[in-house]
Amino acid sequence: MENRKELFGHPVGLYILFFTELWERFSYYGMRAILVLFLVASSTGDNPGFGWTKVEALGLYGIYTALVYIASIPGGIIADKWLGQKKTVIVGGWLLVLGHSILAIQAEWAFYAGISFIIAGVGCLKPNISTMVGGLYPKGDDRRDKGFTIFYIGINVGAFLAGLMVGSVAINYGWHFGFGLAGIGMALGQIGFIFGLKYLKGIGEATKALPEAERLAVNKPLTKVEKDRMIVMFISFLMIIVFWGAFEQAGGLMNLYASEKTNRMITFLNFEVPAPWFQSVNSFFIMFLGSAIAGFWYTRKKKKKEASSIFKMAIGIIIMGWGFLFMSAASMQFQVNGSSAMYWLILAYLFHTVGELSASPVALSYVTKLAPMKYASLMMGAYFAATGMGNYVAGWVGEWSQSAGELEIFTGIAIFCTLFGVLIILCLKPLKRLAHGAEDFSDDTMSGLKNTEQIETA
Repeated sequence: MENRKELFGHPVGLYILFFTELWERFSYYGMRAILVLFLVASSTGDNPGFGWTKVEALGLYGIYTALVYIASIPGGIIADKWLGQKKTVIVGGWLLVLGHSILAIQAEWAFYAGISFIIAGVGCLKPNISTMVGGLYPKGDDRRDKGFTIFYIGINVGAFLAGLMVGSVAINYGWHFGFGLAGIGMALGQIGFIFGLKYLKGIGEATKALPEAERLAVNKPLTKVEKDRMIVMFISFLMIIVFWGAFEQAGGLMNLYASEKTNRMITFLNFEVPAPWFQSVNSFFIMFLGSAIAGFWYTRKKKKKEASSIFKMAIGIIIMGWGFLFMSAASMQFQVNGSSAMYWLILAYLFHTVGELSASPVALSYVTKLAPMKYASLMMGAYFAATGMGNYVAGWVGEWSQSAGELEIFTGIAIFCTLFGVLIILCLKPLKRLAHGAEDFSDDTMSGLKNTEQIETA
């Protein structure tokens, strides 16, 4: 590691992974931005879709986005048991290129075949590329957190560009051209990863290629401390399901709301904002608020007031839930005027972003800090599987809104997230005891996790 080539103070391999993840997220969020809109579009119009009902579209959206992340479990197992993270990422990349390319074909069989390949591709790539980032840094390296900040920026740059570019192409030239553009983005990421492999030597290798000491660590039975921490991780997964079950209304219910019930006209420019563009608002806020939110928690740490990871996740759920109060206001405005203003959506996404920055990166760090080495990629896969279950809940809630009413759903989500977050805060002490001091993330509390530098990702 000491001899690894660096650029701007970080291993060059970080920028290879940054580039790959940027284009993988471009392809995923590009497809996500137009999926529901494509499904509900008339099958006989100028830009034909499938002509599904909203209930059918939101149901498929929930199932698809759930399976995308649940597939991370077999993706993690494949990496842990056989191929290693690096080779599994390559397999996932080619599956994604194939899937998005098939979606460019205007046929029903191509749609189902394409999303099947995408599900498998994300499952192979997503959990393993995140794990590889941690392997670039030796244990105790202060640059690791900064490296993950750079990596997280790559995710959101890709997501930001996706809503604007793929959304615009899909609206103006056709849905399948949008799907095809997402595939081109993934192809660029895959090519960049393959050409950058020389900067990733020794990172993400298969178990059989590891030194003997690390192979022994992988095969060692779990200790009592590790088992207790596994329990805490599974409890944290429940929080992940609740968070993403609410947050992922963005691509479904809120996407439809932007398209059908929001006045998107900018009068003085005589320009109507395309509905998919709102899918980039969250990423825009992340890029500009990420440092501020991280700085807030860092300042508290310097003042000896550092909050636990579970507390930060609970606060994130509460703040994100409050964002739906703005959607409730939008729904009331729609009932009076027949349309609602764009600023309600923007304010909702602002609160969702602050909640995400408090909960999502912390949750990823928390899980990977507690995960035993022998289940490194598997537990990362389980984390993303919990995200997938949250996506399924999001689709189910979206379906329910078509009968219960959007105002009631938005208000109900806000109330539930607030009460759930408060309940978790009240349970902090027993959870911290069960984690055996891992909340501190200090070396002396990690004695049960030897040789973790290859699998920690934050």
